[in-house]
Amino acid sequence: MSLNPETTLPELRHDWTDEEIRAVHDLPFPELVYRAQSVHRRLHDPREVQLCSLLSIKTGGCPEDCKYCPQSAHYGTAVEPEGLLDLSRVLETARAARDAGSTRFCMGAAWREVRDGEELEQVLAMVRGVRALGLEACCTLGMLTAEQARRLAEAGLTAYNHNLDTGPDYYGEVITTRTYADRLATLRHVREAGITVCCGGIIGMGEDLEDRIALLGVLARLDPHPESVPVNALVRVAGTPLEKLPPVDPIDMARMVATARIVMPRSRVRLSAGRLEMTDEAQALCFLAGANSIFAGERLLTTPNPGEARDAALLAKLGMRSAPAAEG
Repeated sequence: MSLNPETTLPELRHDWTDEEIRAVHDLPFPELVYRAQSVHRRLHDPREVQLCSLLSIKTGGCPEDCKYCPQSAHYGTAVEPEGLLDLSRVLETARAARDAGSTRFCMGAAWREVRDGEELEQVLAMVRGVRALGLEACCTLGMLTAEQARRLAEAGLTAYNHNLDTGPDYYGEVITTRTYADRLATLRHVREAGITVCCGGIIGMGEDLEDRIALLGVLARLDPHPESVPVNALVRVAGTPLEKLPPVDPIDMARMVATARIVMPRSRVRLSAGRLEMTDEAQALCFLAGANSIFAGERLLTTPNPGEARDAALLAKLGMRSAPAAEG
């Protein structure tokens, strides 16, 4: 990779090959982190971390068979299905998240796809309400049609999350009820509607390194890159097929974060699921590697997450701060 971090702004490329990404990923760790941090501070404030909050607005009973997900109807987990939340409850939660420092409020529904009619109308009202509170609004609702994406954009949706989860070759080992092409089609609809894209993946699902590199390759060849790239470590949940897998090595997380930062330099790289099992030192290493966003709050949909107080203490310890809301 031809980058002199002392003199050169990071090159925005959409033609990364998997071989080039692997070469970056496999750099000696001090060199990798140095390059990632050098890229990071040319385009981002290294002291700032965007705080996002995530609420499950419709829980459980999902017809998809994602092997990592406790909300799948295919597995016997402790998650009890719940219907779509009332608008007032969603806005109450969003207001509390804003007051705790979050600037983006994400709403997740355990659906295979959005259904037109009352469900979509309720979500549109939630989006409008969240935006009225001065927050960025993000949704993850499953697959979208082009028309549904257009309506979400009209309601003011800031971002849509639709993760690719893993590389194309390993995808079928994790999910059989939705194809990789389905996911890419939803991303295309979101982009064409003018909504920013939040798209990343999960490591620790039994994939090999080539699959992780392939995931980064697909993301890095999107034009434009996703504005947000969540890097998740598998949260092993009892009752799911992946519950017995070993925990993710924190150095592996840091390598993924650093590589994502280098190949997608302008994106926010979000340290997402799995933080509860990470030490303060491991999280600090990921910030050093270029992560500049986290999910705040005690839950990520249905899995536990560090609470606001612990995150505030960590940022204070590191001399870092929450990022202000984006203008407009």
